[in-house]
Parts: sequence; structure tokens; C-alpha cells
Amino acid sequence: MGSRSQFASRIPQLAGTERLILSFLHDGEQFALRLADRSGGALKRGTVYITLQRMQSKGYVESHVEPVVAGAMGRPRRWYRPSAYGRQVLAAWQMAERALDNAPAVEAPPQLTPLTNSFT
Repeated sequence: MGSRSQFASRIPQLAGTERLILSFLHDGEQFALRLADRSGGALKRGTVYITLQRMQSKGYVESHVEPVVAGAMGRPRRWYRPSAYGRQVLAAWQMAERALDNAPAVEAPPQLTPLTNSFT
């Protein structure tokens, strides 16, 4: 049992929002608000930044700030892309999902019939 728990602890966690972001970033580098807009409401503007920060701390994404343009208003955008590790994590989860989708259906266990008292 020890080796099984060691294996399970090595499986990287991937929340649904993180998976969605990695799948969008697979198409190329993007900034946070574009990710929120592309998601059709699945990613909220307020949480996409927090999720991207968490993903960067996990090593799933990398980012850089675009160069400052003279006379431009507002802050420069931070662009995100999947890291090599993030691409591996997403590929592993996609492979697991395909394996489960192709697994044969498991039948429900047979129903137990109540015992009757045959001694009366």
C-alpha cells in the first residue's frame, strides 16, 4: 500500500479552471482577459488572475509583461503560455480521460434479496 500512496502523491492536481486555461493556452500565448472572454463565462474576470497566479506558482504556466509603449494608457498586459510541465500535466489528464471514456461500463452489483425467516 505504501507504493500506491507514493504514486498517488506524485499525480499533479489539475482543477477544472486550470485545465480550461491550459487548453486555451495550447492555441498560443494569451492575456488574462482574453482567456475570460474566450471561455464564454466559464472563467470569471476576477478569478482568472488568481488562477493564473496559482498555476504559475505550480509551474503550469509562464508569463511575461509586454513592453511599455510610449503614450499608451493603462498598464502593459501580462501574457501567459503553458510551460513544458503544464503541457505534460494537461496531456496526462487528457490521456486518463480518454482511457476512462473507453473503459467498459461496470455493471451494478446484483441486488440482494431480503432473507426470510423459514423457521416459522
